Amino acid sequence: MKLHDLQPAKGSRKDRTRPGRGISAGRGKTAGRGTKGQNSRSGGGVRPYFEGGQLPLVRRLPHLRGFTNIWRVEYAPVNVELLNDFRPESEVTPEVLVAAGLVKSINSPVKILGGGKLDRALVVKAHRFSAAAREKILAAGGTAEELALT
Repeated sequence: MKLHDLQPAKGSRKDRTRPGRGISAGRGKTAGRGTKGQNSRSGGGVRPYFEGGQLPLVRRLPHLRGFTNIWRVEYAPVNVELLNDFRPESEVTPEVLVAAGLVKSINSPVKILGGGKLDRALVVKAHRFSAAAREKILAAGGTAEELALT
């Protein structure tokens, strides 16, 4: 077999229909457009969203208000009371929080919030701290280190 012998399987290729080219073409006279009416004319048919004069769906629905800030940073919140599960003097990082199941994904930045009480000294590393959380960590004898956002 050579390249010039290659051809598609019988019946797999079909000729393009050319409407309006006579009776023998199979699509002659009205060319499959029916008789008369808006859709039988050239340039006929309705524009997009036109619903025959009925109030269109796009005008029946309420407008969306406001906007979406594309620069918003979503933090994974962790309250200080949840940090009591870690051993005293241990280092708590976002990786450790993910491993403990307190944060779902390593990709989301972590913010430590001031809910509850902290009864042990920890070295806490997170992307953000609330003022109350920082105060409670320092009061317990620990340190709060802020990580840079990546």
